[in-house]
Amino acid sequence: MNKRLEASEPATAPLHVLLVDDEDNIRKTLAYCLESEGHRVVAVSNPTDAMAEMRRQSFDLAFVDLRLGQADGLDLIPVFKSDSPWTKVVVITAYASINTAVEAMRRGAADYIPKPFSADQIRFLARRFARLRDLETEVVSLREDLKRLGPETRPQSRNPGMQRLIETARKAAASEATILLRGESGTGKSILAKAIHHWSPRAANPLAVISCPAVPADLLESEFFGHAKGAFTGAVKDYPGRVALCNGGTLFLDEIGDLVPSVQAKLLRLIQDKEYERLGEATTRRSDVRIIAATNADLEKRVLEGRFRDDLFYRLNVISLLVPPLRERPEDILPLAEDFLSFFARVNHKTRQGFTLPASEALQGYSWPGNIRELRNSIERAVILGSGKTIDRRDLPETIVPLVREPALGDPVTLSVIEELHIRRVLAEAGSFQEAADILGIDQATLWRRRKAYGI
Repeated sequence: MNKRLEASEPATAPLHVLLVDDEDNIRKTLAYCLESEGHRVVAVSNPTDAMAEMRRQSFDLAFVDLRLGQADGLDLIPVFKSDSPWTKVVVITAYASINTAVEAMRRGAADYIPKPFSADQIRFLARRFARLRDLETEVVSLREDLKRLGPETRPQSRNPGMQRLIETARKAAASEATILLRGESGTGKSILAKAIHHWSPRAANPLAVISCPAVPADLLESEFFGHAKGAFTGAVKDYPGRVALCNGGTLFLDEIGDLVPSVQAKLLRLIQDKEYERLGEATTRRSDVRIIAATNADLEKRVLEGRFRDDLFYRLNVISLLVPPLRERPEDILPLAEDFLSFFARVNHKTRQGFTLPASEALQGYSWPGNIRELRNSIERAVILGSGKTIDRRDLPETIVPLVREPALGDPVTLSVIEELHIRRVLAEAGSFQEAADILGIDQATLWRRRKAYGI
């Protein structure tokens, strides 16, 4: 029965585990048990070494003995939780009591097990916390998705050049190489970066995003690497930083060309040596993150101007992917527009069933300087402000369809132009199709044919 249950459990990524116990045999037994399950283990015998390792590396799980010689293992719990809030702490002790169990939980322990314990107990705990870690990572990812709520969930294209780029990105995702995504603003670089993370072996771990221009220059280093309490005015508590929060995962740096020089050097060290320090601390920490960067800037020009480090540029430019602008992918305009229409109609509780022929022609005839982002915003506006069941040319922004005065009676235009305008106005005002036909003095079949002819 147990074997069948174990076989049905979902696979989880290995944990990074810290063992803190002053008994050599306990450390060896725990380490052997956890390493046999594929977990990475660091074992120490005293609080000083434990705190040093915790500050140097990122751990998913820590087993801490209640009594460490003359020291109290419970005192390590708040230190660990302050330094690494995501680390789950399990207290182990040969002196189990209700009082110490309650106190351990009060200080932030995730579990409490008395000695002697079996290997099966340790394996069960590790598996449970591995699943919990994966669920917490998934929740963080879903929250990030909600913040960027939109229909763009994966890169897709009908354009042969873009299809080749997506295939190259899939191949690159399997490696640990740094990837630089280049292209105009709004071309979908962030969508591609997210896809690369999900295609990679790191998909089960977090993806953190830093928009370099969006964070004030004086706070950018803290956002990257974290800070200790009191490191600067306003630093009222420890902050681990995005690098630590996505350890084992991917760090996506959007608009890397705007990264301030003071952080460029520290990012270079992180990429080269996997090391960094938090603001206000001297402790060197290790990190395991994969870097994906994106820019719409000419980085070579910025290097020549002395605004961007050449050594950082070469480190980032291992695999460079140029995302083409939307005007070079005309095959993608209408499929993307249809996706946006379906999404925004659903979230705004509107009934919209496609585009009229004039609207489709206007979308395809526009140059889209703002690329996919501009298309997305234009369709959202049309869905909200449009009045018909289909999106018409007149529902699109004036940047796409310049405002032209509607023809009036007596203007030098054909009768069909006046008829189309009159039918549109009546349909917009009438409460039903039958009412519109009655106002126009024609039957519904004739009105339907006129609508089809004019693309209404």
